Amino acid sequence: MIRNLILAAVMLFVDLTSAAGTGSGIDGLISDFKAETKCRDVSVVVFDHGETTYYGDSEALYQIGSMTKAFTGLAAQKLMDEGLISGQDKVSDLIPGFKAYYMSSEADITVDDLMTQRSGYTNSETDYPSADENMTLAEWAESISGRELKSMPGTEYAYSNVNYDLLGLIIENVTGVSYREAMTELVLEPFGLDSTYAGIPESRESIVTGTRLGFRTVFDYEIPVREGSIPAGYFYSDTSDIGRWMEAWIGGADTDMEQVFSRLENEGDYYAGWEMFDGGVTGHSGGTPNYSSRIVFSRSSQTGVCVLTNLNVAATTDSLCNSIFSMASGQGKSGLICDVWTVFDIIFTVVSVLGAAGLIFAFMTRKKVLLIVTGSVLALITALIFILFPVIFGAGIKAIALTWAPWSFLAGICLLIADVLCIGIKIVLVRINEGRAKTG
Repeated sequence: MIRNLILAAVMLFVDLTSAAGTGSGIDGLISDFKAETKCRDVSVVVFDHGETTYYGDSEALYQIGSMTKAFTGLAAQKLMDEGLISGQDKVSDLIPGFKAYYMSSEADITVDDLMTQRSGYTNSETDYPSADENMTLAEWAESISGRELKSMPGTEYAYSNVNYDLLGLIIENVTGVSYREAMTELVLEPFGLDSTYAGIPESRESIVTGTRLGFRTVFDYEIPVREGSIPAGYFYSDTSDIGRWMEAWIGGADTDMEQVFSRLENEGDYYAGWEMFDGGVTGHSGGTPNYSSRIVFSRSSQTGVCVLTNLNVAATTDSLCNSIFSMASGQGKSGLICDVWTVFDIIFTVVSVLGAAGLIFAFMTRKKVLLIVTGSVLALITALIFILFPVIFGAGIKAIALTWAPWSFLAGICLLIADVLCIGIKIVLVRINEGRAKTG
């Protein structure tokens, strides 16, 4: 409840800082996006009644984040249609030794629960940590086996990467080959997706380097792609391949895809890595610490759009994709939404400047009361950051500061801590000097 209220307050501020967009046409929207987010690289593909148009480099490879889930979901659906697994199969049967508990009692999670995001897991890194750098899928699954679920399996929707990483391990166990090999055989080769990869491709020449915000600019930023996290969010692809992928889904020529669509009937439905939105629009977003992406399409209007970027500004990327889709569908252009990390970068750039000034203040002033008041206020702000931010983002402050948030956030909290320490030391020194003055 507290987390939802805080998130609502943050997103209200984000909405109030929405950019209206000044450019005309799709090229103008992309220019507006780059100007607002500071993102260097953007690639877009638009499918409109059989005609495909590209903006930016169509052969540049990006991490596509949680757009990956649709590839994992389709592979799982193919295994179901081949009779190798069923939606009612228990995860504990397909992953020997795996257990989950609800209200301290062992609970059965099914394949269908994973596909629909109704397993009882959430996306909290605190409760269900992602794989460490050297973990295999099996080792990661063992590390979260036996943890308590947040709801009874099959009852409540809660988006979680855990579900699709578990599906990745099930695909490995059922096929008898690695997840990467299985995805190549089941999905990538049949659809001619030669530039789509489960994890980092062997040749990195076409990869667009990921970036991270900081002080109203971007810095090159690379993170390890962990094997135990690939099925939920670490494919690489380009808009050339995504154009073919999107056309296949819109065309509906594949029977396995039709099975997926049969589970996406109403707004809010989630299945096999796809969500149904208002007006029969299907799509999914993706975000990693250094990339963001979104794909939306409509079979009825024969229109689809995908946006790939090399910066983690998911809300703005989503709004760019949605606006282009609206234009392609003849609904007009909407504005760009300011991402929460952009807001944080603005705020903590200011905090960093004030924090640096605070160090000078601590060095220069000798007024004890002013030092106590300033130090108390800064200590309270720092404490609130350490208490509230893990609640807001469902991750530890270390992961937020070192991996996800803009560099200005890390600098800002470091300077705040330094201010509190320096002011504390200065107060002690002032008191010592006062004591010496009194004793002569």
